Amino acid sequence: MESIDFEKLMNQAIELSMAYAPKLVLALITLLVGFWIIGKISKGVEKVLTFQKVEPTLVHFLRNLVSVVLKVLLAISVASMIGIATSSFIAMLGAAGLAIGLALQGSLSNFAGGVLILFFKPFKVNDVIEAQGYLGRVKEIQIFNTILTTLDNQRIIIPNGALSNGSIKNVFAEPTRRVDLTFGISYDDDILRAKSILKDVIDDQEFVLDDHDKEIYVSEHADSSVNILVRIWTKSETYWDVYFGMYEKVKLAFDKEGVTIPYPQRDVHIHQTGPAA
Repeated sequence: MESIDFEKLMNQAIELSMAYAPKLVLALITLLVGFWIIGKISKGVEKVLTFQKVEPTLVHFLRNLVSVVLKVLLAISVASMIGIATSSFIAMLGAAGLAIGLALQGSLSNFAGGVLILFFKPFKVNDVIEAQGYLGRVKEIQIFNTILTTLDNQRIIIPNGALSNGSIKNVFAEPTRRVDLTFGISYDDDILRAKSILKDVIDDQEFVLDDHDKEIYVSEHADSSVNILVRIWTKSETYWDVYFGMYEKVKLAFDKEGVTIPYPQRDVHIHQTGPAA
């Protein structure tokens, strides 16, 4: 059995240590300094996004994303400094990323949609929106989905991919809204008197804005009624108070003043063609 040349092995170990020790020390220093710098960059990104009033969910996600990406780049750089071939590793990462992207195509679309929604803020939590055929209040904006609560308290979960690529109506985004109402009166009633009654009811509404136009027009000669269109303005948060309150107060005022609110009716005429019995 051939004896082991310990002196030769020791010399080789010393040569390897002399060759790689500086690289290892430099790589270790680079790694520590790199982690410190990445931490500072991540905190800086968080501060900038917070100052720009970006949604907290997106701030947390982007901070983690920046941190992970920079740490991966740092690890590749440190491995290259030691002498490890990184080209095959990078190619493997690229292939894995492509495969994952194809497998999670729908989820990535929802993820991208969530980032866009959180960044550009077409709506925010507690806004009432109409999208994808649903009307409700935004309860939560997640990275992949947005959760709505309908007016009758049902929960709707909408994927952010479809939400970001479709039309969205933000019902109360503006501070004021116009309330459009239609009231029908009989053809036998006095139009000018009906308009005067409507004006009095509008003036008594505490939530109607006086610095906006108050419009009252005859809008249609319908089958059973003359329709009068009312356009008034109110603050967004009092929209429903004005909407429902006007219908109640106009009915009471019309009843008091003897103005008829007609309902659809038909006149049936019977024509006798044969001789009377």
